[in-house]
Amino acid sequence: MSRAGEGVDVQGVVAVRCADAAGVGVRLVDRAGPEAGAVRFAVELSAPGLAARLDGVVGWVGATDGLAAFLAGLADDFRGWEGERDWRTPDRDLTVRAVFRSGGHVGLTWVLRPWRTAQRGWEASVTTWLEGGEQMAALAADVGEFVDRG
Repeated sequence: MSRAGEGVDVQGVVAVRCADAAGVGVRLVDRAGPEAGAVRFAVELSAPGLAARLDGVVGWVGATDGLAAFLAGLADDFRGWEGERDWRTPDRDLTVRAVFRSGGHVGLTWVLRPWRTAQRGWEASVTTWLEGGEQMAALAADVGEFVDRG
């Protein structure tokens, strides 16, 4: 499949699989809302020996500076860039860092860092590698549909 993952499936899940490492992935799941222009959802990270989930991540419907817009900007720059780009939720509980490598691939490091709970002492991350153009554009569209749907 040319898409980054499976798209937004019938259960309303966005899945991202790493092209370089079997078993490494990210899922956006359990969307609730919108209420007052915001949706809440969970982010799940998986890799061999790792399973992490953070509930209550906030996304803003129609946000021009949201995760979908960040990913779309990366797709637009499919020829590459220098250094690292990053995006985070206003609560800073989800951060996505992007790097470009030769061959037209983008590494997205997804970092979960729950700060709202009494159990503050953990952080988890995985890196997924995708093609810079079409796969990034498909992921941006999937995330936009996940956050913005009614």
